[in-house]
Amino acid sequence: MIDPQKTPPFTINPQARIGHVHLKVADLQRALNFYSGVLGFEVMQRYGEGAVFLSAGGYHHHIALNTWEGRGGSPPPPGTTGLYHTAILYPTRAALAVALRRVLAAKIPLEGAADHGVSESIYLRDPDDNGVELYCDKPEKVWPRTADGKLAMTTESLDVHRLLSEAPPGIELDSGPRDL
Repeated sequence: MIDPQKTPPFTINPQARIGHVHLKVADLQRALNFYSGVLGFEVMQRYGEGAVFLSAGGYHHHIALNTWEGRGGSPPPPGTTGLYHTAILYPTRAALAVALRRVLAAKIPLEGAADHGVSESIYLRDPDDNGVELYCDKPEKVWPRTADGKLAMTTESLDVHRLLSEAPPGIELDSGPRDL
């Protein structure tokens, strides 16, 4: 183990990114109905009956779903460690509004909505009870900062009705699952 007292600080390469998330699910089709049918991720590849790889925009995969360890299983109980949520970044506020409208049309309950100063976020759960954050960043020039220039993120109420008004008219769940 590295001793931080004896080792100079290390900073990861600024071009490093979180590439994808791989989720254990109980029912592959049910999870696929949510991630592809409601959120709109494209199926890039199926790996037998046990896994599927999903993408936005043709990347090899942003989300992988598998039943290798979880087929028919239950979510971890509250109070245990694990992934808090998968955050899906939308390019614009209007794109986030479209996603929110589809989630609501599919009757998926929201757990919360927040303005973090740097981003606006919608929180919900997937069919396997994994946390999901749908969000869009604000322009960096409006991010809140302290007097000495450090980032000062917040958690304030998000006006969901105002956000929804930015979705183009007619955007609703017109295909995909109705049984979530």
